[in-house]
Amino acid sequence: MSPGNDPRLTYRRLLAFFLPLGLSASLVTISHVIINGTLARSDHPELVIASYSVAMSLMGITERPAVLLRQTCSALVRDRVSFRAMSFVAYCVLACIVLVGALIAYSPLGQWIFLHFFGVEPALLPHIIQVYRVLMFVSIFSGIRCLYHGIIIFNLRTKWLTIGMGIRLVGMALLAFFFVATNRVTSGSVGAVLFLTGMMIECAVSLFEGRSLLRHTIPEKKEHHGIERKGQIFRFYRPLLYSSFIAVILGPAINAFLGKTGNMELAVASYALASSVAQLMQSFFSYMHQIVLNFYKADSRIVLRFAAMMGFFPGLLVALLAYTPAGPWFLVHVMGVQPGTELLAESLLALRVFMIMNLVFPWLDFSNGLVMLKGQTKIMVWSQAANVLVTLTTLIVLVHAAPGWNGRIGAAAASLGFIGEISVVLAVLRASSGPRSRSTRTGERMQTAR
Repeated sequence: MSPGNDPRLTYRRLLAFFLPLGLSASLVTISHVIINGTLARSDHPELVIASYSVAMSLMGITERPAVLLRQTCSALVRDRVSFRAMSFVAYCVLACIVLVGALIAYSPLGQWIFLHFFGVEPALLPHIIQVYRVLMFVSIFSGIRCLYHGIIIFNLRTKWLTIGMGIRLVGMALLAFFFVATNRVTSGSVGAVLFLTGMMIECAVSLFEGRSLLRHTIPEKKEHHGIERKGQIFRFYRPLLYSSFIAVILGPAINAFLGKTGNMELAVASYALASSVAQLMQSFFSYMHQIVLNFYKADSRIVLRFAAMMGFFPGLLVALLAYTPAGPWFLVHVMGVQPGTELLAESLLALRVFMIMNLVFPWLDFSNGLVMLKGQTKIMVWSQAANVLVTLTTLIVLVHAAPGWNGRIGAAAASLGFIGEISVVLAVLRASSGPRSRSTRTGERMQTAR
């Protein structure tokens, strides 16, 4: 039964839907632990890990259009007619990704990007290109996976995301054991092969369940569902794509400004560590928008209350690490920071600032869910632009006014950027819903007068 048509919405049902999504998002971090742990066992770990990391940084950018297929499919596909339109858009997106990947991997464009945009040493360039030639195929399987994730999520089969991720991790771990046992960890390409293998496995699981739903559950044409044409899909998808590419500016900008502080190495390292911990704490709650897309129309009050209960957990988890002995223990024994060092102290201070971001993030994701539910994705372009503007302004001010804050500068900039982004989203949502509410009340009064 479609979630929007089932009146029996309970907290237990919301939790059963949400927990597998959160768990699958959190398990993603383990896949990167497997890869980095494998590469660290090579004879030249610095070279191998560096070549893989730089290639992954670019792959993360070129993969973004594929990942956005998940939200688009979940929001718009309700029958096979809309799925066929969605599939055409997905094929176009994946074809463009393949073309861009081929240009980067096999033309001078890739060399220029890595040398001048990422600033790598010429000696490292061949190794990076070799890794990227494998990683470019990850985006294809990621896009197919996300397309069918959209169907799986709307049909409330979220356990399959966790199942797919679990099988993916087992496959990656077995392959990593083989590479280490046979002394084949000789280049960053090993990490790329591990990542590609894991994504292929997860894609296969999603494809299996998604195709089953298409054959047996999803109707050919759902009554009153107006999404039928490719142009309707593109109108929803394009603003998501634009806002995603605007966000690409943030990471390099923060690192560039941290390089202008008094102690560049300490500032960048403490920010990177605190940021990775903060991202880990909020990854479990990164699917709040799916709660809105799938259940808000059924019962907006219970969805809002559920979001209120869950939305404070990321901030509380970061507070637990930032203000209790659990934080130093985690940074030392899990993240590998040396005890008693200045890096440990600065990372904890930056983590305290990141509490702001982790408190705001679930509500930003919830608000973006409302934006997608209303089909007003153009708002997200402006909100993301506001994020970038506030982040850059904060960086400029703090680098000059408080350079000794080190990683806290980046944490404050990122956090205030989120506040700027959610302010725009809420302001536009309020403005767009206000006139409709007034007109509805006016109509009701006219009906009463008649």
